[in-house]
Amino acid sequence: MKQSFRLRTQRRRGFTLIELLVVILILAILAALIVPRVVNRTSDAKRARALSDIATLTTALNSFRLDCDRFPSTEEGLQSLRTQPGEVTGWRGPYLEKAIPPDPWGNEYAYEYPGTGGDDTFTLMSFGSDGAPGGEGDATDIGGEEENY
Repeated sequence: MKQSFRLRTQRRRGFTLIELLVVILILAILAALIVPRVVNRTSDAKRARALSDIATLTTALNSFRLDCDRFPSTEEGLQSLRTQPGEVTGWRGPYLEKAIPPDPWGNEYAYEYPGTGGDDTFTLMSFGSDGAPGGEGDATDIGGEEENY
């Protein structure tokens, strides 16, 4: 009698195949619901970082303009915020403590001066994940024309 009791308790120690399949199915359903939300959050975080970088660069460009009476030319680019361009007087930089960051997708920010709005504007933007103008979703352009007030 003791021996049959031992056999019963030894058989009950493990999980049945059905119990394991139910747990795996529940985990798969949870993963299917959670993973898309996490992926979308990554995209939102990249867009927020690009907007933050553009705001920081815009502030530095406005400081450059206050000191030098003009924005950097397209040829001088954003690097003029870190190193003094050759023929610029009044430069009091560097206007950024760290190197010019790439956008969250690893591309350079696009800078153009003068902007399409005239001499007192510049264009500063990220082209999104595809690195090309236009696009939808993650490839949507971020930033654009900035006016100096």
